[in-house]
Amino acid sequence: MADFPYKIGTGVGKKARLGVVVLQSDETLEYDLRRLLPENRVALYTTRIPSAAEVSTASLAEMQGALSQSASLLPPETALDVVGYGCTSGTAVIGAENIASLIKTGCRTSHVTEPLSALIAACQASKIGKLAFLSPYVASVSAQLRTRLGDAGIQTPQFGSFNEASETKVAHIAPESVLEAAVSLYQRGGCEAIFLSCTNLQTLDVLAEIEARCGCRVFSSNLVLAWHMLTLAGLAPRDKNIASLLHA
Repeated sequence: MADFPYKIGTGVGKKARLGVVVLQSDETLEYDLRRLLPENRVALYTTRIPSAAEVSTASLAEMQGALSQSASLLPPETALDVVGYGCTSGTAVIGAENIASLIKTGCRTSHVTEPLSALIAACQASKIGKLAFLSPYVASVSAQLRTRLGDAGIQTPQFGSFNEASETKVAHIAPESVLEAAVSLYQRGGCEAIFLSCTNLQTLDVLAEIEARCGCRVFSSNLVLAWHMLTLAGLAPRDKNIASLLHA
């Protein structure tokens, strides 16, 4: 056996180091983040958190007890620029400040965000106060999220749902179904933009077409989460053509 000397370098992620806590049941978020985040010199570290196969307010609340442990599975000696928590409705149940505290207990990071805080920031940056809100879940799961948005001055006068509780089915809802539902919901009137809720929903491929057909800005959970992580880390998106928010 031969022993060789080596030098210690800086590691990957020389431009930025990002982390994300993904739900065990989520099939979509990591794929979307790879499409939105810059590839060169930006590291993305992922950890998973236990989550139920079917979504309810109770199952969302259960994630609170595992957040710090899940965050601790991110590289322990690495200082992260931003960590995102990948659950929109879960944030409304657990609370954004609570999530930030729990994640910072588990890992070293300068910033924590999630789809709810990211959506509020995107609405404020776009000067939008009324959303057409499309959810895959039953209305009761989205009720607390809509209340949190209302508390931030963002109204959701139009609400529509696919009324699905199974996360596997949510992950497989066809993007064309999302497109047609979003356009129909917005055409009811009274809104300035559209929000497509849930990190497990396939939305990126239809955002630009929805914007073209409705003439308004369209947000989705994965879009706003990636945009906010990029903003907090001082980064530009890989592809600005996915949605108009990325030009902001």
